[in-house]
Amino acid sequence: MVSQVSRPQSVTSPGDVEQLARLRHTCAHVLAMAVQTLFPETKVTIGPCTETGFYYDFDRADPFTPEDLKQITKKMRRIIGQNLPIIRETVERDDIRTEIEQLNEPYKLEILDGIPADEPITRYYIGCPDPLPATAEPSLFDSPSTKTSDANTATCWWDLCAGPHLSRTGELHPKAFALESVAGAYWRGDETQPQLQRIYGTAWETPEQLKAYLTQKEEAKRRDHRKLGQTLNLFSIQEAAGGGLVFWHPKGARMRLLIEDYWRQAHLQGGYELLYTPHIANRDLWQTSGHLDFYQENMFEQMAVETQQYQLKPMNCPFHVLTYQHQLHSYRELPIRWAELGTVYRYERSGVLHGLMRVRGFTQDDAHIFCLPDQVTEEILGVLNLTEQILSDFGFTDYDVNLSTRPAKSVGSDDIWELATSALKKALDIKEWAYVIDEGGGAFYGPKIDIKIQDAIGRLWQCSTLQVDFNLPERFDLQYVAADGSRQRPIMIHRAIFGSLERFFGILVENYSGIFPLWLAPVQVRLLPVSDAQRDYANQVAQTLQQQGFRVEVDTSGERLGKQIRTAELEKIPVISVIGQREVDSQTLGVRTRQSGDLGALTVPDVIEKLQDAIAQKTLC
Repeated sequence: MVSQVSRPQSVTSPGDVEQLARLRHTCAHVLAMAVQTLFPETKVTIGPCTETGFYYDFDRADPFTPEDLKQITKKMRRIIGQNLPIIRETVERDDIRTEIEQLNEPYKLEILDGIPADEPITRYYIGCPDPLPATAEPSLFDSPSTKTSDANTATCWWDLCAGPHLSRTGELHPKAFALESVAGAYWRGDETQPQLQRIYGTAWETPEQLKAYLTQKEEAKRRDHRKLGQTLNLFSIQEAAGGGLVFWHPKGARMRLLIEDYWRQAHLQGGYELLYTPHIANRDLWQTSGHLDFYQENMFEQMAVETQQYQLKPMNCPFHVLTYQHQLHSYRELPIRWAELGTVYRYERSGVLHGLMRVRGFTQDDAHIFCLPDQVTEEILGVLNLTEQILSDFGFTDYDVNLSTRPAKSVGSDDIWELATSALKKALDIKEWAYVIDEGGGAFYGPKIDIKIQDAIGRLWQCSTLQVDFNLPERFDLQYVAADGSRQRPIMIHRAIFGSLERFFGILVENYSGIFPLWLAPVQVRLLPVSDAQRDYANQVAQTLQQQGFRVEVDTSGERLGKQIRTAELEKIPVISVIGQREVDSQTLGVRTRQSGDLGALTVPDVIEKLQDAIAQKTLC
């Protein structure tokens, strides 16, 4: 079975999330205070919290070393131990601008200039419980004494920040945080801006949670899909072709085909029809869909084709809309369910590319449902049922579910928003799935359900999305003929279960640590002849198993048996069979599986039966 590692933090309510964010944001400020205490020449930028911790970006001529991180950690613990107050102050724009200019903090000045005129400007102090003296020299410390050679005397520091934070540094546990790494980062994520040094950290409420997180992190390194993808020869990213473009090797391609075939069959059985659509389209289509207005920064440059401009598609939705628009539909035809494994292309900066998880070309398992208003709940329930079936068959049974509702700025009437949101809630209630409501977190064109799957080591991955869309039907003037002969607007539902096939494949590799269920394994059985005298029998057995649909290899390396076994184990082959003269004489196979160990001598029909059972149950073997 898949090994399990406990999750380091169980978040049970929005309040827990907010408290953890407050804690991590405060830890980022303590980090920045420690850095400027120890290295006063350093300029500060931003320090947000993240899903597992925090980071802070610094502008410093000298690179931070591992020894520096140790020194910074020690200083942070001292600041925490001082239990300094954390004080929020609302300031006037002109006053704070003067202070920042005196401090020579150009990044903070840029942040200040980006705050809208009608928004309050706040800063947070660490320390400084009394009225503050005037700033005497360039530093975010408000007391000249903090600039002495004794770096441990600083007790007052501030940062331009909207918050929120804890009320005192002592609310942080000194043994429940860790500085993890240093990386380069461009200011504002722009390659034309200065390159900064980003210190990453993690912070938790207790040392036990920190320990669990670090254990999970080490396990994640061992399971890294980029490393396993190379070791198992599944895929590669060929930099000669460009970053973020995936090359599927034969074994990976075999697995991808299995996943795609399973997906297609599940959708056909679920009442969907399949589409194939182009990879490019005229610029005008993306103008009509709104992508050029709202999504252009994620799209590649257009290409000239004769006198027109064409665009690589970043999404499949407009193509399905055009297919619907090809002919006028009757209400009797609805719902229409169309699904496609459609490859899309999105511009991603090189710094954010990451194996299969963040790429520039990927395949979405898109589907769109066009339905009547009174069909929405049933269709959403059908999507949730299919999602549960597919995710479960791939080994994912624990989910975190969010329902995001109408934001302040949106399209569509109150009635249609109420209908769609109520339908999403009703479907989730019928499924008896626990979910968190993200008030105002929906897209401007409709409410949505997001499903995060939990993997074998407790990490959550965003995969499945179900989105009601009021925008595209309006933009493309989609219609159907109602029972009374009038023309009405259909409800459109977007949904993806894998999300991105590439990303889902990466999650699978890490979830199973490369030890795939038998039905997914690129090679299911490897036969290991002890010598050339057993090779004919091995080839005969391989042919028999292949005729039954199994993926079988015969080791032709000529290596010693021990080396053959070790190679098969390293390649994580689910079933191996050593074939010696005894097996040839008895017409049997000596079978060993990763899950059950040595099964002894079995006849070929017995092996076939056991393999078929494991495949039918989609289990390890």
